Amino acid sequence: MVHRTIAPSLPEEYAEHYRRHAEAIRARLLEFRQIPESEYLNELLFCLLTPGSRAAHAEQVMAALRARGFLERPFDPTPYLRDPAHYIRFHNQKARRLVAAASNGAAIMDALTDRALDWRARRVWLVEHVNGLGWKEASHFLRNIGAQNLAIIDRHILKHLLRCGAIDAMPKALTRRGYAEIEERFAALADRMGLALQELDLLFWSFEEGSVRK
Repeated sequence: MVHRTIAPSLPEEYAEHYRRHAEAIRARLLEFRQIPESEYLNELLFCLLTPGSRAAHAEQVMAALRARGFLERPFDPTPYLRDPAHYIRFHNQKARRLVAAASNGAAIMDALTDRALDWRARRVWLVEHVNGLGWKEASHFLRNIGAQNLAIIDRHILKHLLRCGAIDAMPKALTRRGYAEIEERFAALADRMGLALQELDLLFWSFEEGSVRK
C-alpha cells in the first residue's frame, strides 16, 4: 500500500550521494536526451537483455550484436547471450525476444517517432506490442532515449522508496494500476526534494550500483 505523505527530506546518506554524483547524473540525463533515433532499436534490445542480468554484460552482448549487424539481418543470438564472459540469464527466452523485436523494428520505430503520442502513450504501446517489455522495462527503455517523468520501478527502487517514506510496504506484485500509483508517489517525492524524477531515479540506481549507468 502506498503511503499518504512524502518524507520531508532525503535521508543524509542519499543527500551526500547526490552531492558527489550530481554532475554525473545530469550529464547522463543529457546523454539520454541527445540519443539519435538511429539508436532507438539498439537501446530497446539492451533493455530486453537487462532484467535479471548485469548492465555491463548487456552492453557487451550489444557490442557483439552490433558488430554482426543484428538489426539489419536478425539471426539467433543465443551463443552471445550464454557466453560465460557476459552471461545473460534466461538466454533462450531473451534471444527469441531480441529476434522478434528486431524483426518488428519498422512498426516499433513508427510508434516511437509518432509525435501524436506522448511518452506515456508510447509506453502503453510498447507494453502491448513488444514481448518482454513490462512497465519497468518499457520505462527503462524510454528513459534511455530521453523520456521524462517515467519511473523505472523494481524491487531495488521500491526498497529506496520505502526507506525515504514514499511507500509504507513493499508490494507483492505490481499491476498496471499499482505501477502508476507508485510512479505518482515517486514523482511527488522527487518534486518535494527539488529534483526531476529522472534525477532521483538515477540517484537511487547509482546508490545501488555504485556508478551512474544506464
